[in-house]
Amino acid sequence: MLSIPHTARVFLATGPTDMRKGFDGLFALVEHVIHEDPFSGHLFVFRNRRRDRLKVLWWDRDGLAIFYKRLEQGQYQFPGDSTRSRNDASAGHDASAGQRERVEIRSDELTLLLEGIDLGSVKRHPRYRRPVPQATPSASSPA
Repeated sequence: MLSIPHTARVFLATGPTDMRKGFDGLFALVEHVIHEDPFSGHLFVFRNRRRDRLKVLWWDRDGLAIFYKRLEQGQYQFPGDSTRSRNDASAGHDASAGQRERVEIRSDELTLLLEGIDLGSVKRHPRYRRPVPQATPSASSPA
């Protein structure tokens, strides 16, 4: 079982990724496609074209770790998958072939995704979220 802290940020690479990529290949995708720091401790999730396999890359205090899962039946549904046409998914676009978007989800949403729940069908009730503090200009002191 994969235990994910609630404070962890989770980034999904929305396009298909070549699952032959290992540590170095996924590390490069995090830097150049997702545009995040692979050493941050965040989780970076990649899926294959058929959507039946995924890899999660994360920095685990003293080294990189990969979680790899293959479904025997069914597919993973990433946010936005239902709006993409099958032609786009099968046109040969690959993570290493060009730019693509990333999506950030919550750690509990990753757990739902791994369990086969389509995040688009989940209804969330409003909860308190602490507002992001805005930077205030510092007052200059009289000289």
